Amino acid sequence: MKVGVVGNPRYAGLAAILPGMAAHAERLGMTLYSEPPLEPYWPRHLQPIGSAPLDALVTLGGDGSLLRGARLLKGAPVPVLGINLGRVGFLTAAGKDNIGEALDRLASGDYVTEERGTLRAAIVPARGEPSELPGALNDVTVHKGGVARLIRLAVRVNGQDVGNYSADGLIIATPTGSTAYSLSAGGPIVVPGVNALVITPIAAHTLAVRPVVVPADAHISVGGIRPWAEDLLVSVDGQQAMMLGADDRVDVESGRKPVLLVRFQSDYFARMRASLRWGDLSERETPP
Repeated sequence: MKVGVVGNPRYAGLAAILPGMAAHAERLGMTLYSEPPLEPYWPRHLQPIGSAPLDALVTLGGDGSLLRGARLLKGAPVPVLGINLGRVGFLTAAGKDNIGEALDRLASGDYVTEERGTLRAAIVPARGEPSELPGALNDVTVHKGGVARLIRLAVRVNGQDVGNYSADGLIIATPTGSTAYSLSAGGPIVVPGVNALVITPIAAHTLAVRPVVVPADAHISVGGIRPWAEDLLVSVDGQQAMMLGADDRVDVESGRKPVLLVRFQSDYFARMRASLRWGDLSERETPP
């Protein structure tokens, strides 16, 4: 079994985890492939991710590491097992204390996969060819670069004008991304499996603008409105950013290939309660 490993070296204790993980994987007959930043921490040299087709991908860190790992797959139907080394880890399936058990279950096929929809986006200039952006699992966001001030954006869905948004930015999120930046900006939680996308303004400057849920097959276009369209950025999963010219637009639609997340329990709401402390009223309880 060929397993890629992606991780964030900034997480405390990661260097101590990798030797034990390598030994356990060897006992299971796994061949590990590493991304370059992790190479100094392995007990021996590993081939890099991309040198062979993978049967699975393990990400070590938080949701950010999982998002980055999903992009490295470029749409390949490879199950992604997230190991949480941080605090929230809403997308991950296991913690650092049960890495061995998680690898055992991965090797034996004792897991299920959840198909998570993605986004594909392209910057369309006023003149010239569109420039495709990396695929997104969570969201595509248009926001201001440099000095913090409001921007104005024109939004269209399937060619119809939704309206002009005066805000700090705009998030287009998948159901997976609805519990990320979109949630922080006041957007709704959309349960995975619902075929929808969410358009959420960031700090809207009018009460007349609210998050909108649209069908998953919608084609969404966002462009700046002069003179509030200078120094705009388009971010993919909050990790990669590209400039958006004042006369450009970004077109967003659902991706063609889902990301496969490994799950050892399929109870989404249990994960939501644990990770987001959803419905936790313990601080309001009167002590005996």
